[in-house]
Amino acid sequence: MTVNDVITELKAHGSESVKKIWLNHGIKEPFFGVKIEYLKGIQKKVKKNHALALGLFATGNADAMYLAALIADDAAMTKEDLQRWVRAAVSQNINEYAVPWVATGNKHGYTLALEWIDASEAHIQAAGWATLSGIVSVTPDTSLDLTALRGLLVRVAASIHGAANRVRYTMNGFVIAVGSYVTPLTAEAMAAGRKMGVVTVDMAGTACKVPDAAVYITKVSEKGKLGVKKKGVKC
Repeated sequence: MTVNDVITELKAHGSESVKKIWLNHGIKEPFFGVKIEYLKGIQKKVKKNHALALGLFATGNADAMYLAALIADDAAMTKEDLQRWVRAAVSQNINEYAVPWVATGNKHGYTLALEWIDASEAHIQAAGWATLSGIVSVTPDTSLDLTALRGLLVRVAASIHGAANRVRYTMNGFVIAVGSYVTPLTAEAMAAGRKMGVVTVDMAGTACKVPDAAVYITKVSEKGKLGVKKKGVKC
């Protein structure tokens, strides 16, 4: 399939009702409103196609950009590719999911994530925190910089309430991820969650809620799932 083939197919399967929902969830034009399950159907046909992924992302269409992340060869991304992608990731589904998924599977992901959380643009900051969450969820604890992660927990607890709206959401998610997947830091993540207290995020009238970090980690513990790493982050 070519980029034009995919865009034609996406356009044919767009939905105004789905588009309305996505608009409420922070997805920005242009996009057609294609259901995620349909994008996954294309992914099954295409499998991994890095050249096509790069072309689709470059269209700036949010449906195509999401699909691009699903079919990209994460390891083949250059640092410049990732920087270009994160700058263009103005939609929530792209900066909180698509780009972080790909960065999580890339050797430059951790270094870039630390750079991104200090960016001036909120959507890049959000991508940085989401990438860090992805990395701790799949990486063995022995390969993680626990001292750096401990410092980031302290940073989040101290600064989350002054951060931009969706940055607060991804920072909260980072605390949950560390507490759930990095058992040497679970107690410290719980403490950070308690210090943060209620994290308020404007969900634009959707039914989505902001989980209480300490409560969430406690539930993971009660299920006996603490420290159980994911096989991958793309979904």
